[in-house]
This record gives sequence, C-alpha cells and structure tokens, in this order.
Amino acid sequence: MKTARALLALPGLAALAWGVVLFVEYAFPLRPDVFGTAVWIVGGPLLNDGVVAPLTAVLGIVLARVLPRPWRVPVVTGTVITGVLLILAFPLLWRPYGTPPMPGLHDGNPALGLALTLAAVWLVALLTPLARHVVPSTTRDAPPITREARPITRDAPPITRDAPPRTRTDPPSTPANPPDTRTDRPGT
Repeated sequence: MKTARALLALPGLAALAWGVVLFVEYAFPLRPDVFGTAVWIVGGPLLNDGVVAPLTAVLGIVLARVLPRPWRVPVVTGTVITGVLLILAFPLLWRPYGTPPMPGLHDGNPALGLALTLAAVWLVALLTPLARHVVPSTTRDAPPITREARPITRDAPPITRDAPPRTRTDPPSTPANPPDTRTDRPGT
C-alpha cells in the first residue's frame, strides 16, 4: 500500500516542482506584476479553503437535513457544482481578460455563459427527483419483461423461487436450502 501511495504521489510532486521552476523563471528579476501573481497563487487557495469550501459544506449539510429524501442528492450536487463553476469563472468575471488568451475564450460573454451553465445544472438537479415520480422504478420481485414471458393475469399463481423463504427466526448463517441431513441410508 505504501508503494502504491508513493507511486501516486510522484507525479504530483513532479508537477509541483515543475510549477516552482516555471514560477521562478517568471518571477526573476522581480517586477511589480510578480507580487500580484504571488497574491493570486497564495490568495486563491486560501480563499477557497477558508471561505468557499466551508460555505459549500455547511450549505450542503443544511440542505441535506432540511430537504426531503428524493431532493437531497440532486440539490446538494447542484450546490457543489455551482461552487466549482463560480470558482472557475471568477477570474473572467473579476476583470476582463483575467486569464491568458485562448482561442475562442474571450469571444463570448463569461457572465452569460456562467448563467446558462448554472441554469442547465439546476434544471437537471430539479428535474431528477421529479423524474422518479413520472418513471416508476422497477422492483426485484417483478419478472423480466421478455417476448417469451407469459402475460401476467390476476388469476395467475405468484412467481416463487425454488428455495423456501427465510424467516426472521432463522439465524443469519442458516442456508436457504439446508442440505439433506438424514443419517439413515435410503431403503433401510
């Protein structure tokens, strides 16, 4: 297990070292814009870990306790995705051209793009619990629907398994089909 962890950590440490090398190449000789970059490098994780992540966690816990069961997972998921999208969109919303230019990135309106993406996320989050009411879930007791299956009618006998059902009095280790435990041989 320790070997696997070390092998997983090596690429991350290598990427971290490469990032330090690139920042040192960028930062020296010192210029005024280097200090702004350093504030972003240090302030971004501090803002995320100190403000955004705790607020998202508290909001998720509160929503999980307040909302009814079918709404919990979709709404909490939508909340977390909203937090991530806001973090990603922040540089573009904070100032124009807040990121290095990439083809096609600055051609659109970042606020409109964020609004449309959030609308799509919340549409899916709110339609998911409603879909459970419209499309009933299948049960394990129902036979599979195939062309060869006989039609289910009211007077048809219930479908049972070969093994007798277990009762609450059976201990957990009791097999559903107990083996033949006769001690006398047949025919004696």
